[in-house]
Amino acid sequence: MSRQADGLRMEEIEKYGVLGAPPRRDLEALVALAAQICDVPRAAINLITSTEQVQVAAVGMEPGICSRDDSMCAAVLDEDAPVILSDARADPRFADNPFVTGVIGRVRFYAANHLVTPDGVAIGTLCVFDDEPRELDERQNEALRSLADRVVDVLELGLRTRQLERSLATLTRIRDELRRSNELLGSFAGQAAHDLRNPLSSVSMSLEMLGEQESVRSDEDAAWMLERALSGAQRMDRMIADLLDYGRLGGGLQLTEVDLRTVMADVRSDLAGQLVGADLVLGDLPVVHGDATQVRAVLQNLVANALKFTRPVARPRVAVSARSTPTGWRVEVADNGPGVPVDQRERVFEPLVQGDRKADGIGLGLAICARVVRAHGGTIGLDEAPGGGALVWFDLPVRYDARELAG
Repeated sequence: MSRQADGLRMEEIEKYGVLGAPPRRDLEALVALAAQICDVPRAAINLITSTEQVQVAAVGMEPGICSRDDSMCAAVLDEDAPVILSDARADPRFADNPFVTGVIGRVRFYAANHLVTPDGVAIGTLCVFDDEPRELDERQNEALRSLADRVVDVLELGLRTRQLERSLATLTRIRDELRRSNELLGSFAGQAAHDLRNPLSSVSMSLEMLGEQESVRSDEDAAWMLERALSGAQRMDRMIADLLDYGRLGGGLQLTEVDLRTVMADVRSDLAGQLVGADLVLGDLPVVHGDATQVRAVLQNLVANALKFTRPVARPRVAVSARSTPTGWRVEVADNGPGVPVDQRERVFEPLVQGDRKADGIGLGLAICARVVRAHGGTIGLDEAPGGGALVWFDLPVRYDARELAG
C-alpha cells in the first residue's frame, strides 16, 4: 500500500471518530448479526490504519489491536471482491500468518467484506471467522455483503449527526449573538435618537421663534434661509426616526390575526398629506398572521417609499394587493414610477442604500421592511410592475413560530 493511499485511508477513518472510542452499540449489533447469520462464534469490524488493525466492534472476543503486518484483513484490503476461505491454511497468503499458525490464533474459516466509504476508499473489513473449516451459502454471502454496507451507513450516520450537532451549535451561538446585537442596536438607536433629538428640538424651536420676528419675515433672504434651515431640521428628525425604527423593529413578535384592510385604513390616514394628488388603490386584502404593529410599519414604509419615488409622475398611483400562495400570502405594492434597475433590486433592501440619492432619508425604509418580514419567517423582493414602475412584494407564512430568531 502506498503512503498516499494510507494517508487517504487515515483521513477517512479519523473523520468517523471511532478510533479510541468505546465500542458503539449499533456497530456491536451489526457484528453480532453477522456472526449469527454465518453461524460462526466470532466476528469483528476491523479498521486498517497505517500501522495497525483496530477492532472497533467484535463478538465472541474483546476488541483488540494488532500490527498491520499480522492482520489478515490488511492483506486482502486491496482485493476487488470479498474474500471467503473455508480453510485459511490452504491459502498462500495466510499459511504463515500468526492468526492461522497458532502464534496468535487458529483461524480456519475466514470471510471478509470490505468497508468502502462513499468516496470509494476501503477503510477495513467486516469479517467473520471460526476455528473450524466451513462453507457459506449464497444467502449468507449476500447477507454479509449487505451488512458490510450497513456498517458504512452507520458510520456515515454518526458522522452526519456530529456535523449536524456542530452546525446546530454554531447556529445557536449565531442566533444568540444576533439577539444580543438586536438588543444592543435597539438600545443604541433609542439612546442616539434621544441624544440627537434633544438638541435638534432646541434648534427647531429657536428657528421657529426666529421666524416669528417681524424683521425676519420682512426680509426675503432671511425668510428663505430660515425656511431652508427648518426644512433641514425636519429632514434630520425623519432620519433619526428611521434610525430608531431600524433598531427597534424586527425584535420580539406579538403574533395575532392582522386584518390588512384595517391596517391600510390606518396607513391611508397617516399618509394623508403625502397622498394629496396621488391615487392609492386597494385590492382584496386578507387577514394574515403577524405582528400588527410591525406589519403596519412594513406597509406604511412601502407605500410612503412608492409615493416618494413616483412624484415626477403627473398622477402618482400606488396599488396594494394580495394573493394566496401554497405557504401563506403574498402582499404586493406596485407603483407607476421609474422603477428600479435589475442590478439594484437586491441592494435596495440593505441598510443605508438608496435607489435615488436625491431622495430624502438615509436609505433605511426598505431595510426596515426586509428586517420585519424576515423576522416573520417571510421573504421580500422587488420586481417590475405591470406597465412599468416598481413592484415590491413580501410573503408571510400562514403560521410562524415566534420563538425563532427575529431579525
